[in-house]
Amino acid sequence: MLIPSIDLQGGKVVQLVQGERLAIESADIDSWVRRFAGRPKVQLIDLDAAKGEGSNSAIVARICGTLPCRVGGGIRSVERALAILALGAQKVILGSALFRDGKVDGDFAKRLSDAVGAGRLIAAVDGKGGHVVVHGWRTALDVTPAEAIAALEPFFGEFLYTHVDLEGLMRGTDMETIAALRGKTTRALTAAGGITTREEIDRLDAMGVDAVVGMALYTGRLELD
Repeated sequence: MLIPSIDLQGGKVVQLVQGERLAIESADIDSWVRRFAGRPKVQLIDLDAAKGEGSNSAIVARICGTLPCRVGGGIRSVERALAILALGAQKVILGSALFRDGKVDGDFAKRLSDAVGAGRLIAAVDGKGGHVVVHGWRTALDVTPAEAIAALEPFFGEFLYTHVDLEGLMRGTDMETIAALRGKTTRALTAAGGITTREEIDRLDAMGVDAVVGMALYTGRLELD
């Protein structure tokens, strides 16, 4: 399944290359919301909240009132996860907050799961060079994505794996790595990072993996069904 992504920064919809260089910016949020209407899943990320540079909560609430969103960005506590769900999110995505001192923070993951429920939680495991990266993909840990997934599996109903090496480049994604991770968990798995063609989405679907697509949709390289 193709899951469109909406990234928010400074009150606008944006697309970044490698999480840093601004490639696309649009103040017409509603046009993108209308375009993605009818999709069973939409990924919504508040980049300002993720960077600790503000919040787009009002826009998040507005979009969640129209689209079935899984929301991430700056969710670092049980209280914040519950607040985002209260805005209308169907699920919440957590990433960097799941790691402490270079390792998976199992205690936090358990508290979160107990309070929210695994079925409404998605663990973002971002990989670069074979290692998990956190803090805006700037800090590499001595943990592999497969190890992180194994440690977090009891507490999360779904995993989001982003292949950071190819994020935003529209050169295709790493099917071999995604297939290996698919074999490491019985939980739902969604992949992101460089996915550009319908063929890739179909191959991922055949593995039982959903595909988050951003840049290819915003540039018109890939059309929605």
